[in-house]
Amino acid sequence: MSAELKFLREFLKNPTTVGAIAPSSSALASMMLEVTELSSRTTIVEFGPGTGAFTKGINDRLRPDQRYLGIEQNGQFVTLLAQQFPQLTFACGSVEDLPEIAAKFGITSIDAIICGLPWASLPLATQRKTFDAMRALMSKSSVFSTFAYLQGLVLPNARVLRARLHGEFSSVVCSPIVWWNLPPAFIYTCHY
Repeated sequence: MSAELKFLREFLKNPTTVGAIAPSSSALASMMLEVTELSSRTTIVEFGPGTGAFTKGINDRLRPDQRYLGIEQNGQFVTLLAQQFPQLTFACGSVEDLPEIAAKFGITSIDAIICGLPWASLPLATQRKTFDAMRALMSKSSVFSTFAYLQGLVLPNARVLRARLHGEFSSVVCSPIVWWNLPPAFIYTCHY
C-alpha cells in the first residue's frame, strides 16, 4: 500500500491526530527545510513525521555529525518510517513527553524542531503541554518550524496557536502560501 493510501486510511481512523487527508507535498517540505536552516543545526527533532514527507528531505540533507529524532504517536507510521529510514531514530509516543523521550536517546538540548502536528484539531491542553516540553530543551539559538492549513486559520485552536507563538517566541515569521499542497499551507518559523 502506498504511503498516501496509508495516510488516508489513518486519517479516516483518527482524523483529529492525523489532521489531513494527504501527506505534506514536496513543495511544503522543501520550504520547511529551507526556513529551518538545517545545515546550521546539530540536533533535529521532528514532531509528527507521519509517512515521512519532511523526513525524506531531512534524511537527504543530514550530515554524519547531526542527530535526528522523529516522535510519532501513530504506531503504523512509526513502523513505516523505520522501514523507510533505517538509519534514523524514531520514537512512538506523544510530543508532550519530549523531555522523557529525548532523555531516553541521550538528547539534552535541541537546535531545531520541525513540526507536522495538526494544531487546529489538537486539544488546547496538548498545545500547552507541548510548548512547556519544548521550552525545557530549546535555547535562544533554537528554531521551531510548524505549518498551518490556510482554511484552518479561522478555527479557535489555530487562533490560540498564533497567540501562543507570538507570546512564546521573540520572532515569528510566516512564509508565503504553498498552493501546491493539499490543502494549501504556510509555515511559521519561530526563534526565542
